[in-house]
Amino acid sequence: MSDSRRRSAAVLGWLLSLILFLQAGTSVQAEGGNFLDEMRGGVESLLNPGDSDTVEVAAAMARTLNLDPDFMAAQEEHESRLVMANVKNALNVRSDASEEADKVGKLYKDCGGIILEQRDGWTKLQSGNIVGWASNEYLLFGEEALTLANEVGKMIGTIDTEMLRVRKAPSTDAEIYGLLPKGEIVEVLSESEDGWACIDYDGADGYVSSDCIVIDFLIDNGETMDEIKAREEAEKEAKRHVNYGEYTTDADTTLLLAALIQCEAGGESYEGQVAVGAVVMNRVRSAAYPDSIHGVIYASGQFTPAMTGKLNRVYESGRIYESCIRAAEEALSGVSNVGGLTHFRRNNGREGLVIGNHVFY
Repeated sequence: MSDSRRRSAAVLGWLLSLILFLQAGTSVQAEGGNFLDEMRGGVESLLNPGDSDTVEVAAAMARTLNLDPDFMAAQEEHESRLVMANVKNALNVRSDASEEADKVGKLYKDCGGIILEQRDGWTKLQSGNIVGWASNEYLLFGEEALTLANEVGKMIGTIDTEMLRVRKAPSTDAEIYGLLPKGEIVEVLSESEDGWACIDYDGADGYVSSDCIVIDFLIDNGETMDEIKAREEAEKEAKRHVNYGEYTTDADTTLLLAALIQCEAGGESYEGQVAVGAVVMNRVRSAAYPDSIHGVIYASGQFTPAMTGKLNRVYESGRIYESCIRAAEEALSGVSNVGGLTHFRRNNGREGLVIGNHVFY
């Protein structure tokens, strides 16, 4: 890697760490204003998951922030504060830098945070509501952390106008899919220079004005022990039973899975709907995820519709597509057209099994 590419990667890592720091609720001030105000719809919108060209991204981020060259040069000397979990399942976070210390939370696969302190092969980090120590043996730092974050992170947009038209093409003359209310959160697939953002609208590409949404880049957080306890109690209410690959459950949980399928793949083919259901069930069976449908669906940062409240609205409305209910029932019966794959996202060129507008991996 060239020196300029290393410097740009370091700057990108530092800026991404700053975003995480701000998302955790810390106010960072710099000469000339508040970074958070400048980042809204700026820095985060330039972080495109899957984009490996850190030189261009870092340069664009610097331009967006209007950072002073001397300030940027000083930051290039600092290591990235970004840290990512390097585990297949989960990593314990403890109250002190010792295996004997009490557990304060867990980081799961693909979770990240910011570095607060390091000593004796341990790192004190913050991830969501967790503040504690983890062994460096199970963490990624620097460019490795940045690369993973760029792969697993996602862009979301919050509607910032009373009612926003979603169009079928990036033009004010294009046909309208529908309307989104203020506060609605959507997954952002890309943002163009001509003022349009491409979003996931019920499984289809929709286009909205970039000026009307606030864009953020998100990385999954871990859970505190209290959060884990609350989630596990909720999972008990799901009344699950696993038997030889077939998952027998109550009608409400079947409809919850169907509602998620509708939110994620309502506009996809039936094959694509079954595939989303199969991913959920593969996670249920995997040791890397909660062992109930409710736990998997509502796990921190995993499914955007669950995070935004859209899933609950669809579920409570009772207006769930018949095809999505059938797809949920097939997935529950053990059918999988994606093998053991546990991830999917809109097809952005990533390697994997492509079904409709999604790639499964």
